[in-house]
Amino acid sequence: MSSSLHYSGHLYFRHRLVLSILSGKSIKIDKIRPGDKNPGLRDYEISLLRLIEKVTNGTVIEISLTGTAILVKPGIIAGGPVVHECPTSRSIGYFLEPIIMLAPFSKKPLSLTLRGITSDDKDLSVDLIRTVTLPHLEPFGISDGLELKINKRGSPPLGGGEVSFLCPIVKQVKTLNFVEPGKVKRIRGIAHAVRLSPQFSNRMIEAARSVLNRYIPDIYLYSDVYKGEESGKSPGYALSLVAETTTSALHCAEAVSQPGVAPEDIALQASRSLLSEIERGGCVDQKHQTLVLLMMVLGSEDVGRCRMAEPTERTVQFLRDVRDAFGISFKIVPADKSRGSRHLLYSCYGSGYVNTNRTLA
Repeated sequence: MSSSLHYSGHLYFRHRLVLSILSGKSIKIDKIRPGDKNPGLRDYEISLLRLIEKVTNGTVIEISLTGTAILVKPGIIAGGPVVHECPTSRSIGYFLEPIIMLAPFSKKPLSLTLRGITSDDKDLSVDLIRTVTLPHLEPFGISDGLELKINKRGSPPLGGGEVSFLCPIVKQVKTLNFVEPGKVKRIRGIAHAVRLSPQFSNRMIEAARSVLNRYIPDIYLYSDVYKGEESGKSPGYALSLVAETTTSALHCAEAVSQPGVAPEDIALQASRSLLSEIERGGCVDQKHQTLVLLMMVLGSEDVGRCRMAEPTERTVQFLRDVRDAFGISFKIVPADKSRGSRHLLYSCYGSGYVNTNRTLA
């Protein structure tokens, strides 16, 4: 295994940076949009590099003149209080996802404030990160003091939102054994409308109920109202839905307002994508495959197992990159012998990653 990683292209930029910092291997990424009329890194990618620079200590980042190649030599993950302004080209979720992967292994507990757009149609919204992403860390023993608070909402294009993320530190991650997907027992949701009539939330909630009530009675959709300063700079609304099963597996979906589309249609879009996510099944939904697989790789030296649906393209590439960074391969076999199920069982032998950054008490 070489001591540095080398990749080409702008895809999978975030998880490659995360793997580089966790494994301590320097990473070189070249040919970043070379044929584009606006070649090189985008503003949000540079902003992510700046954020990683703030969260870590001693990380050296070199960007070529044209911005089409970068070299990152990772330092230690320092944590502590950090404030960062996110550009309005991507939402806060884009920046928070990689930080959540790094934060438990920092030297001091991380207290991060991010400002920008809180939900858009490209990345996970802060609602889903709070209600779905963070609970995924619980089986790995990262739960006490883990919280995400939405201080202000910010809709595209101008944003103006603000969130606070607090993350405790762990010495080592527990081994995961999650193979029973269970049956859906309840559905929870958050509808929010900012700088608009609160009626928009109610219309979304009613439309979502018209679809979901056919399947399960325990549905609680919460209307989240933000007034004045807290509602950001642009009008907008969104609905995020979470289905929880008897074994605490979570499936999520969301839809964000678009110009000229009625709130009812946004709600139907979210409800239908939730139902297709439930149909796909497994213990972890597709948006969180990489997070769970990474934590399994970092787990204690034992065999971790998890049942999930088929890997997305992003997950497939992530598994290849994990093999480069940590030298760990997954064994992936069909979960059931029956023909009907498309579930797979992912298992790997944890690397026994120990957080050497943390201050010894």
